[in-house]
Amino acid sequence: MKVLHVYRTYYPDPPGGLQQAIRQIAAGCQTLGVESRIFTLSPQPQPPVIDRPEGAVHRARSYAAPASCDLGGPEAFWRYARNVRWADIVHLHYPWPFADLLDLLSPQGKPRVMTYHSDIVKQKVLGKLYHPLMRWTLGRMDAVVATSPRYAQTSPVLTRFVRPERLHAIPLCMADATAEPELAADTDILQRLSLQGRPYVMSLGVLRYYKGLHVLVEAARQIQGAVVLAGNGPEEAALRAQVAALGLDNVHFAGLVNESDKHTLLRHCTALALPSHLRSEAYGMVLLEAAMHGKPQVSCEIGSGTSWVNQDGVSGFVVPPEDPAALATALNRLLTQPALAHTLGAQARERYLRDFTPAAMAQAYRGLYETVAAG
Repeated sequence: MKVLHVYRTYYPDPPGGLQQAIRQIAAGCQTLGVESRIFTLSPQPQPPVIDRPEGAVHRARSYAAPASCDLGGPEAFWRYARNVRWADIVHLHYPWPFADLLDLLSPQGKPRVMTYHSDIVKQKVLGKLYHPLMRWTLGRMDAVVATSPRYAQTSPVLTRFVRPERLHAIPLCMADATAEPELAADTDILQRLSLQGRPYVMSLGVLRYYKGLHVLVEAARQIQGAVVLAGNGPEEAALRAQVAALGLDNVHFAGLVNESDKHTLLRHCTALALPSHLRSEAYGMVLLEAAMHGKPQVSCEIGSGTSWVNQDGVSGFVVPPEDPAALATALNRLLTQPALAHTLGAQARERYLRDFTPAAMAQAYRGLYETVAAG
């Protein structure tokens, strides 16, 4: 079986949680006889095809990315059509409105699956203009997958426009990287950030508007330890200005970290903070990375899947969004009570091993592919 995954960006361009999710789906299904390709856009699509372990990445040029929506040219349409003809199943990853146009003008007749990662939250005016095309795309999907049972229940789009018999919930999962030999040895990143021997909490991921990192920086005034922001992105300049204006010396910008440095930071941190305050944060793959390392998490109650992944009092704490005092209090409980942090971290690791390893996710997607392929 051949499956074409479709999303606006992918490795080797700077990744986020959604790209990580696609990689895990493709890699997990590979062991079950599914050959995957990924179609994407890139500002520098040379070479146009890159072979990766989870599947070949086919790229066309991204000419602009207004409102985080990469836009391609004529080349994107013919490259996409060629890949659709190759595939047995077309698997779109939402949201990417340009993909709706690609698919509208592509060869028809192939079964289509959509993984619905997030509602469109910020771009309200553009969202209204896009609404008719979105409804058309959802209506022609053979199956739509929510990434958690909670998101399937709370998304106004899924509950209104997807028929119940076509809506499925398949949680995202992640392969356990903690035992990989190349990640076993520490690097110099702790020394570079002056973190050796110091307790710290960290955030991980692209610095985007919905991540609530301005709240974490405000909370850093009260946090009894260091705060590490690992990642880069469009909010970095504003966050650095905020740190300077508050005169903080306990906030460290790690920048975009490689896999080894990422796992080193996770291995030595006290906890992971995911202060996202908007439903654009639909799941939180970084929560799984922290749980994989046996680290507790602090996230916000935003009515999305994050509070399903990180369960309050089980794998960490869930606090109100945009509340620096509550965020600082929860993180300080973990920083000042090592036994509590250890217990919650162990429970997070236990839940990861039970619910979030890739085998079950791959089996669920393979079964769904077979169902839609059978008509």
